[in-house]
Amino acid sequence: MKLLVIYTYPNHKRLNYAFLQEVMKGSNENPNIKELQVLDLYEENFNPLLVFNEQKRRRDMHMDPHIEKYRQQITWADKIVFIYPIWWGRPPAMLLGYIDQLFASNFAYQDQKGLFPKGLLKGKSVICISTMKGPTHYPFLWLNNAHKTLMKRALFNFVGIKNVKFFEFGNMESPKGKQMKRLEKIDTYFQRLQH
Repeated sequence: MKLLVIYTYPNHKRLNYAFLQEVMKGSNENPNIKELQVLDLYEENFNPLLVFNEQKRRRDMHMDPHIEKYRQQITWADKIVFIYPIWWGRPPAMLLGYIDQLFASNFAYQDQKGLFPKGLLKGKSVICISTMKGPTHYPFLWLNNAHKTLMKRALFNFVGIKNVKFFEFGNMESPKGKQMKRLEKIDTYFQRLQH
């Protein structure tokens, strides 16, 4: 199994980075995971801004040479792991800008007759690890599960990825947030990950 980890948090001294470390630690102890790549969008200085003009057309995004290496990473990976905070009920703008550019027509999906496109990323799976200040069930109870709906149904299912696992950890700024227990859970999960 080849694992691509996309880390989206601007500070390496905070809890999200600790989750990244646990993903790497657990993965390195798992014989099923043969290769691991980490993409730190902030360290990479990834530009999340979309630009369309006469020279850069939306329909040509799947061929944009500036993001070719990121397309190669997605193509290479069997499983994609996203680590990010939930801000205002959704992932950070940096991650959404990455998604806007990478999950483009003729790379991630292809339009066809009928209601839904053909997903071109079939066979891959996704794990989303997200943290938030509010309670764990806040997105479900107050936001009609908007975060999971956005990520799973509006994005991953649209491009053919049906196997999507979520870890949503709430109360992460509270002394009672069980941070160590949550970190251990992620480490153990990746140690035991089968496919």
